[in-house]
Amino acid sequence: MSKVKDTYKLEGLSCASCANNVQNTLKKSKGVSFAEVNFANSSVLLEFDTVETNINELEHAVDAAGYTLITNKAKEKDSEAQYNSSLKLLKKKTIIAIAFAIIVMALSMSFGHSYLAKWLMFLFTLPSILWAGSQFYIIAYKQLKRKSANMDTLVAMGTGVAFLFSLVNTIFPDWLQQHGLSANTYYDATVMIIALILLGRFFEERAKHRTAGSIKKLIGLQSKTARVVRDNKEIEIPIEEVVKGDVINIKPGEKIPVDGKIINGLSSIDESMITGEPIPVDKQAGDRIIGATINESGSIQMIAEKVGSDTLLAQIIKQVQEAQGSKPPIQRIVDKIASVFVPVVISIAILTFLIWFFWGPSPTLTYAILTAVSVLVIACPCALGLATPTAIMVGIGKAAENGILIKDSQSLELARKIDTIVVDKTGTITNGKPEVSSITLIEKFQDKQTELFSIIKSAESKSEHPLASAIVAYINKNVNTDLIDLQQFKNHPGKGVSFSVKDTSYLIGNTKLMKEHLIDLSPIMDFVEDSSKKGETPVFFSSDQEVIAFFGLSDQIKASSQSAIEQLHKMNVDIHLLSGDQETAVAQAASTLNIDKYKAEVLPSDKLEYIKQLQKEGKLVAMVGDGINDSPALAQADVGIAMGSGTDIAIESAEITLVKGDLKKISDAIRLSQRTVKTIHQNLFWAFIYNVIGIPIAAGILYPFWGFLLSPMIASAAMAFSSVSVVSNSLRLRRYKLNKGS
Repeated sequence: MSKVKDTYKLEGLSCASCANNVQNTLKKSKGVSFAEVNFANSSVLLEFDTVETNINELEHAVDAAGYTLITNKAKEKDSEAQYNSSLKLLKKKTIIAIAFAIIVMALSMSFGHSYLAKWLMFLFTLPSILWAGSQFYIIAYKQLKRKSANMDTLVAMGTGVAFLFSLVNTIFPDWLQQHGLSANTYYDATVMIIALILLGRFFEERAKHRTAGSIKKLIGLQSKTARVVRDNKEIEIPIEEVVKGDVINIKPGEKIPVDGKIINGLSSIDESMITGEPIPVDKQAGDRIIGATINESGSIQMIAEKVGSDTLLAQIIKQVQEAQGSKPPIQRIVDKIASVFVPVVISIAILTFLIWFFWGPSPTLTYAILTAVSVLVIACPCALGLATPTAIMVGIGKAAENGILIKDSQSLELARKIDTIVVDKTGTITNGKPEVSSITLIEKFQDKQTELFSIIKSAESKSEHPLASAIVAYINKNVNTDLIDLQQFKNHPGKGVSFSVKDTSYLIGNTKLMKEHLIDLSPIMDFVEDSSKKGETPVFFSSDQEVIAFFGLSDQIKASSQSAIEQLHKMNVDIHLLSGDQETAVAQAASTLNIDKYKAEVLPSDKLEYIKQLQKEGKLVAMVGDGINDSPALAQADVGIAMGSGTDIAIESAEITLVKGDLKKISDAIRLSQRTVKTIHQNLFWAFIYNVIGIPIAAGILYPFWGFLLSPMIASAAMAFSSVSVVSNSLRLRRYKLNKGS
């Protein structure tokens, strides 16, 4: 395939308009079919055709727009070091800018009108203009060449005009005063604006970095090395060098390096890092284990089945990154506003200047410049641009930490509106495998229970049938027995097995096998009929003369399903149960879980049509499933929810994956969606109200009534505070207790 879809880091973004400029630049580039920039984590989700373009050409296009696209994945992997370096530089610039601002402010307040003080203020302003705040002017210049504008344009225009106006007043004070103009200087405002904006960006960058904490935590879970067996020798190699098929030794307390299967040993595995469940899981030979989980007790040997980008953790990281970078419908509206925001603000600043210059009080030029600069500075679109993506990032990260993998931000936004959930039965509300749910032993054989169970266990251990495995598991758990030798063992496909012990012949199987050997089942028919009503599958054990025992097997409902359904009912969500299983089994499951609407013996196409019909009725539908047969319905539903224990196809078809397969996580996802969108609305409210109130005040609307004018310094401080407050509000989601719904 010639199409490449990947996430790349960006440098130089300072506002929502910057993100919009980069996005438009990439979208207009030849060969790019999709580009979505996330201002909150300075990244772009990019899809392009390698036949028509390449990543280097796109890098040049972004560079021409005044920003940097990091295309070197090795460099990107060192993003933490880069971040620390850039934050350190920003901190240094901020400290120096504040230091010079304090000096200039002191000179202004003490000797502001003296000739020498003006020149000293000019000199102390230069470091802020030429170094600390130089990026504002460089990016604004690049934007001007492209006939575009962004936040840096506003800052550059505001401080640039104030600085040049002050310089003219410093060089030609007598000439200005002879013409009736004020010779005041505003070096203090210039340096203080730059210092406050840099301070705001420093806190903003540090806060934004924290919103991506879940990704860093997930990446940090990865093991750095693995001890593999090659050429009959154990060697320790970097995790990147592990290949599929490698045999790996793992000691107690060590992390599982990659996904695979245990081939030797027994242990308890702490899977809480992936699933959020605190109780370790017992594992033995044949069981699959997940990379980054912790081997708690015994030494085990595993074979690597999924390595590198194919591991579950790598897939989770990738999907969370893409989800955090994707934009919900609410963000697209914000993007449209941001794209016209800067031109509108510049127009308002020009209009403000003209009004004050022609109709304002004396000195008109001074007032005109001050109000125009205040408008340019206070009208920062950063808060607007951060309102949605920071909340989305924290929300999706919070979900990932709790075993809920959300593929895109639209699903996070939609989840709160779910009013109907369609659930599959097998593997979704049930464990997905047969278990012994009832057992009947003929009374006269009660005193021989241990001996008979030993015979049953020995016979069923020779079979690979799921029902046989379930019976063996039941006996192992409940009866202390040993295996014995069998004679004349014979498999009867589709029916069961026959064998003999000493001189007695035995049968284990279904009704067909019993009838073929003329076994009278009447002594236990009452139990069989009762079992059938519960949807259980019958397995009989008999000698060649008479029936001895009866096992009723069923796919047991998960322990968590009952409470999960109750929670959803309390949230006024309508539940529908669909299954390809027989009517009695589905009816029994629906009754147990208090689900009124169910349908049995449905094909994959039937599930799809069922979803479509609900959608035609105006329902917002979530489908929950785990199998390949569920994938069409999962894709059709407004929100598809897959069990993490399900098939890859089901997971790919869904928007949300419950890593542990716990249905209680659905109500958690809905509550998290509600809280996230509530946070977005709060952020947008404050971002909008800030600009609606701030811009008119900066323009001087209060001056005719109370003589109040907003100084550019106060405007810059308010602008910085607005961005930090929006990010801080989003970070409150990290403390949201999902299990308590608080």
